[in-house]
Amino acid sequence: MYDNILDLLGEQLGEKAEQAVAPRSGRPGRKIKSVHFEYGDDPRAVHDFAGGSGYSLASNWFTRLLAQLSVANSITKSQLCVFLFVASGQTPGTGLAQFTQQEITDGLNELAAKKDNAKMITRPTVNRAVKALCEYQWIETVGNGRIRLNVSLWFQGTSDAQHSVLAQITEDHKNDADPDSSFPNRIGPELVHHQEELDLNLEGEASAPARKERTG
Repeated sequence: MYDNILDLLGEQLGEKAEQAVAPRSGRPGRKIKSVHFEYGDDPRAVHDFAGGSGYSLASNWFTRLLAQLSVANSITKSQLCVFLFVASGQTPGTGLAQFTQQEITDGLNELAAKKDNAKMITRPTVNRAVKALCEYQWIETVGNGRIRLNVSLWFQGTSDAQHSVLAQITEDHKNDADPDSSFPNRIGPELVHHQEELDLNLEGEASAPARKERTG
């Protein structure tokens, strides 16, 4: 009976159970009352994301903040677009994206260039957006066309790689006057309730008409 149960379980699991040796004490063996199996997660399972560029990990708090800042007019659309474009172009495991400002401009205009009379973002607008994003400490420029992401906000790679990048950032900024407020520790911008530059500063885009006050 004991051997038959093991053989049956082995067949159900797709494996051949080893033959069990019955006790020779002369007393009957203990009866099996129940068998319990627990299955772990399949380590071969992978995420399924659209496109062929892989995926990044992002702070849920930060992605929510992006939406809130945009609605509150505390960041411009150009800043949001430039950040998302740069974040999507990281070299895996490094926190670095290799882009010149002209490449960012051309990349953002890729779809618009296929449309007739489409409005496109300009390089001066990209330049202003990059400067603002550096002030917010969402990115920093590190020379030779390289842009380093604040990897506590957005990162493509493993947790070990992220910790390594954070350690390198700390080392690079150890001589700053106030490391606690240095990149990537202070995350802006401050919430403002009014902002003049709300559009993309696109080529040829007309400004919104001024609102007239009612006098009567």
